[in-house]
Formats: sequence, C-alpha cells, structure tokens
Amino acid sequence: MPFAHIPAAEQATGRDKRRIAAVIVAIGLVIAAVAVWAAVRPGAYDASKDGCITVNLPSSMGGSLEHQCGSAAKATCQRAYTGTDEISRLTRPQCRLAGINPSS
Repeated sequence: MPFAHIPAAEQATGRDKRRIAAVIVAIGLVIAAVAVWAAVRPGAYDASKDGCITVNLPSSMGGSLEHQCGSAAKATCQRAYTGTDEISRLTRPQCRLAGINPSS
C-alpha cells in the first residue's frame, strides 16, 4: 500500500505563523473593503429617480427587480396609474419618485 504510513506533521515555525496571520489579515481587509464599497456605492438599481423606475415585484422565486428608463418607464407608469392590480399599486410610488406623473 502506497499510503500505509503517514509521516508526522511538522511543527509550524514562527515565520509560517506570521505568513498565515498576514494572509488572514489580507483576506479580512479585502472583505471589509468590498463591504464598504457595496454600502457606499450600491449601483444603478438602488432607487427610482431621474426618469428611471425600479420596482421590487413578488414572483415565484421570492421577488424580482424591474428597472426601466425613458419611454418604457413612462409607459409602465401610465399603465400603473390607470390599473388597479397589485403590480400597479407597487409601481405608482416608484413612478412618483422618478418624477413621472399621471397624464391628464
């Protein structure tokens, strides 16, 4: 059998321990940097504004984000203002935040 005898593990030296600690600290710093970046700059889908809407709708997998800008957002908002269903109810506040008001 080729692996019948397993050699004893070598004791870690001080240098090895410092390397392990440095790697753990580096990984911790990277994780902290990513967390700060994600909190400060969440991306374009963060909120409805400037003619773009982002609506969180219920779906079979828990929820889905619908993001639209320009004429597509205006058309969706006009349907939302005239509709009475759940999706229309959820879309209307996002349309107001985006500055898209119902047409007269």
